[in-house]
Amino acid sequence: MLFSSHNFIFIFLPITFTVYFILNNINLHKLAKWHLICSSFLFYSYASIDFFPFFLGSVIFNYLFGTLLCKFSETHYIKIKKITLLLGILFNISLLGYFKYLDFFISNINYVVDKKIPLQHILLPIGISFFTFQLIAYLVDSYRNETKEYSLVNYLLFITFFPQLIVGPIVHHKEVVPQYENTDNKRLNYENISKGLFVFSVGCAKKIFLADALSAWAQEGFNDVYGMSTIDAWFSSISYTLAYYFDLSGYADMAIGLGKFFNINIPINFNSPYKARNFADYWRRWHITLSNFLGDYIFKSIFNNSPRTSIWFYLSVMITFFVSGFWHGAGWNFIVWGLINGVFVSISHMMNRANKQLPYIIAWVLTFAGIIGTRILFVSNSIADSLVVYKRMFSYKFLIFNNLSYSSNTQAIYIAIGLIIVFLPKNSIDLMNNSYKPTNRYAFYSAALLITTILFMNKPAAFLYFQF
Repeated sequence: MLFSSHNFIFIFLPITFTVYFILNNINLHKLAKWHLICSSFLFYSYASIDFFPFFLGSVIFNYLFGTLLCKFSETHYIKIKKITLLLGILFNISLLGYFKYLDFFISNINYVVDKKIPLQHILLPIGISFFTFQLIAYLVDSYRNETKEYSLVNYLLFITFFPQLIVGPIVHHKEVVPQYENTDNKRLNYENISKGLFVFSVGCAKKIFLADALSAWAQEGFNDVYGMSTIDAWFSSISYTLAYYFDLSGYADMAIGLGKFFNINIPINFNSPYKARNFADYWRRWHITLSNFLGDYIFKSIFNNSPRTSIWFYLSVMITFFVSGFWHGAGWNFIVWGLINGVFVSISHMMNRANKQLPYIIAWVLTFAGIIGTRILFVSNSIADSLVVYKRMFSYKFLIFNNLSYSSNTQAIYIAIGLIIVFLPKNSIDLMNNSYKPTNRYAFYSAALLITTILFMNKPAAFLYFQF
C-alpha cells in the first residue's frame, strides 16, 4: 500500500488513526498498541502477502534471540552470548541473501565455471533490506547490553510501525520505544497533527509532481542507452539524480509526517544533500539513518578493533562503502558504485586532515558532478551500460539538438524546477522545525498541496527504493 494512494489516505490512515486514539482515550493503552501493530501487519501484507509469514517469523525469531542476549549478561556466559549473536546475525543475513542475492551468486558461478545453473528468479520481499538492518542493530545492541528486555508489544511496535517499515528511516530502539511509553503521546496533539499534515503533503508533492515524472523520463533514456544523444544522456542522468532525491526524501517526509500524527518523532533522513561541499558531507546529509547504521555497526566495528592507523581508517571506510553498495543491490554496478563513493569519501577525509579546502563553488560543482556520475552507475542495468552513458555525455559525435530521443522542453523545465528546489530554499524538515506555525497560511499550503496531489493519484507509481 503506497502512502501516495487513495486507499491509504481515505481508508487505511483514518481508520488506524481514529481507532488508536479512541482506545487510548478509554485507557485501553495496550490494546491501542496491538491495534497499531495489527494495522502495520495489514499494511505490510497488503504489499507482500506471500512473504508475510517469513517476515513475522523473522521478527519473532529476533525478539527471542534479543531476549536471550539480554539474559546472558554475566561474564561466564560470554561465549554463549557471542554464539547467540552470531547465530542471530547469520539468520538475518541468510534470509536476506536467499531472497536478494541468490541469483547474483548463481549467475557469477555460471560465468566463472561455465555452467548453466538455472536462476531462481525469486521475488524480492518488500522492505527486507531495511527491516533486516533494523533487526541486526537490535541484536548487536542487545549483545552490548544497550537494550533491556522489552515487552513483546513494545518490540513489535518498534519494528513494525508502518510509517517506517518499508523504506525507513531506519529507526533505533532507544529513539522510539520510550516514546511509545510516554503517557502524553497517547493523547491527540493538534499541533503535531498539523505539522504532520504539512510535511506529509510536502512529501506527497515531491513524489507525485517531481519524482514520478523525472524517473519516467530517465528510465526511458536508460532503457536504450545506445539510442541516447549527448543531450539525452545529460537529461536522463540529471533527471535520475533529482528523481531519487525527491522520491526517497518524499517518502521520508511522509513517514515523518505520519509519525507526527501518532506523536512519534521519526528521525530525519535527508538534510539538503545536494548542497554538500564534499562526499563526506554528502553522506552525512543523504539517507542519514542508513549512514548512521553503517557508521555505528560496520565502520566502528572494524576501525575500533584495528591498530587505528590511517591505513586502517581508510580501509574501514572502503569496507563500509562496499557493504553499502552490496546492500543496495545484487549487481556489480552497485558494488563499484559503493567503492567509488568510498574513494571519494576517503579523499574528503584526506583533505580535511591536511587542512586543505577548495573554494565552496568549486567544491560543490565537483561534488555534484560526482553525485551525478555515481548515480549513473547506480541506475544503469550494467556497468557496460553506464560506460556507454559516460561516453555519450562527452562525445561530440552525439551532440545533436534535433530529434532528441527522450528529452523535451517539458523535461528541461522539470529539471530546472528540481534544481532550484534542491539548491535554494530550506528543506522540508527545516521548514517544519523552524518555520512552520499552525496558522491559516500554513493550513492553506498543506491543504492545497494535499488536495492537488490527491487529484493526480489515479495511477500511483511505486517508490524507487521498493526494489531494495
